[in-house]
Formats: sequence, C-alpha cells, structure tokens
Amino acid sequence: MIKNIKNYSLDELKEELQKIGEKSYRATQIYEWIYSKRVKSFDEMTNLSIDLREKLKNNFSIGNFGIVKKLESVDGTKKYLFDINDGKGNLIESVLMQYHHGFTVCVSSQIGCRMGCKFCASTGIKFERGLFPGEIVEQILAIEEDAKIKISNIVFMGIGEPLDNYDNVMKAIEIINNPKALNIGARHISLSTSGIVPRIYDLADKNMQCTLSISLHSTNNEKRSEMMPINKVYPIEELMKACKYYIEKTNKRISFEYALAKSENDNLKDADELVKLLKGMLAHVNLIPINEIKDGKYTKSTNENIIRFRDYLNEKGIVATIRRELGSDIEAACGQLRKQNLES
Repeated sequence: MIKNIKNYSLDELKEELQKIGEKSYRATQIYEWIYSKRVKSFDEMTNLSIDLREKLKNNFSIGNFGIVKKLESVDGTKKYLFDINDGKGNLIESVLMQYHHGFTVCVSSQIGCRMGCKFCASTGIKFERGLFPGEIVEQILAIEEDAKIKISNIVFMGIGEPLDNYDNVMKAIEIINNPKALNIGARHISLSTSGIVPRIYDLADKNMQCTLSISLHSTNNEKRSEMMPINKVYPIEELMKACKYYIEKTNKRISFEYALAKSENDNLKDADELVKLLKGMLAHVNLIPINEIKDGKYTKSTNENIIRFRDYLNEKGIVATIRRELGSDIEAACGQLRKQNLES
C-alpha cells in the first residue's frame, strides 16, 4: 500500500526507511526537501540516489493537494477548497486570514463532522473520516505556496472536531512543531473543541503549549444541548470539571468561544450566568457574531447587544473580546464552501 510520506514524524520516517533497507539519516534529507525546499516529487530530491528515489516512489506518495476553488474577500481573507487526492473525490476547506501579528491558517481536521452543532454549515453533510497527519500539514504547505507567504499561526477550527481525531491531530502538531519541518511553535497553535471531555483530560496530562479553546455558546444544559448535541453526552458540569483540571494541570488559560445568536443566548441574563460559570477561572471569553447559514435556525445578534454583552463581562472581571469578522462576503464559516460544492 502506498503511504503518504507526510504522515510520518521524523523519527517514524527513519524507521520506515530502515524497513526498506536505507540509512535512517536519509529521513532528515527527505524532510529538508519536503518542508524547506517544498518539492512536489521524489525525482526532485537530487542528493538521493536514483535507487532510493525509486524505492520512495514505490512505497510512498508525496501527498500534494489540488485547489478546486479559491475565494478572496475584500478584507484579504482567502478560502480554499482542496481536492485531497485520496482517490475518493473528498474535498476539504481551509481559510487564510491576515492579522497584525502575521498570517493565520484555519485548518480542517476531518472530512465532515459528527458533532451536529446546529449553527455550523458542516452539519448535515455526510461524515467520511478523520484526516491523516499529512493531510492536515499539507493544508498549510499548499496555502503557503499559493499565497507566497509564511504562516505564523494555526487554528484547528475548520471542518471537523479535532479531539474526535485526536491521534492524527497530535501527530500533525508534532510535525508542525518540528524545526526540520514547519517549525511553528505550539504557543502559536490553537485547538478548538466542542467539549469531548476525556480528550481534554488527555490534553491536560500531555501538557502541550497549545491554546485550548472550548466552544461553549451557552451556560444552560437545555439550551446548549439544543445548539450542540455533544452536551447530551458531556453536560456542562462535566465539561467545566475537565476545564478546571486542565487549568490546574497546565496553568494555562482557556479561551471560551461564545457565538451570540439573536434572542437565544445574547441577553444580560445569559451574560450573568456566564460570569457565574467562569468566575475564578483562568479564562478568556471570545465573543463571536454567529455566522448565518442557509436553512439555519440562528441569526446574528445585533452589534449593540454584542457590545453590551462584552462590556458586562469585562465589568464583572471576565476578560472578553469580540472576534473580528473576516471573510463574511465569501462565506468563510467552516463547511459553507464544501457544502455548496456538494449541492451544486
């Protein structure tokens, strides 16, 4: 079976090369060709023998993506629809955003999503599988090549639930971190989860330097379960217990994402409940003007309500900011472009 060579950490690739009768140090050379020189084929690895290049072609693919569609916003945000070339026609999305601190890529971690969040465009599209590490890494490589830029920050907030694809995501982060690969520090990587409690404990014990973001969106079990079915499995009480364990274990702040939906979770009573829930925790609240999706139940709160909500949290000692809206004119919310393509 031909395997994507980008799926392997450097140590794993050394082992794979030894299995085919090659010296392990060749792995470092291959990493340099892929991640520094950004070659697209094994034939371009000219300091490797022809015999080794043939072995590589016979045993591995190099995992290149094809751009199916690219949309660019007036604010500079770019949204990519990629063909991952897995022989099954599967497509994924990634988004490139520019901030004052540099370029950020929002990557997908799965083809589809099993979480069923009612405000997400990925809901209702068939779940296929989790992405392999190389397919996560390739999103960054492909965007850097196309946009001719260097990515400084990665957010796992695209299609899929990262903690539902835990092992592959952890290995992708290992490759992204590696100085001989993408060399992006863990502090520049953010993992967003809808709240898979056992994996939050795993992350805490692993004590990675990544930022953990929790998609909260409500402090009420009934309301949150309506918005996010995962809450029926891991209710707020269990989620917050795991979050407190994470903070105690890592001494790292958690970012709580709160998408404000008009007349659903955006009044001062909701804000007060959020204050009570997070009081005393090492936490930050990221308020998100909700993205409206076709046939969706939720509509965006008013700017006045969003500002009032933020100000109330700050007055009560909970640090809260409003996420800058990017790419709204190109439907940059995760899942929208893939859904359009499947429905066309």
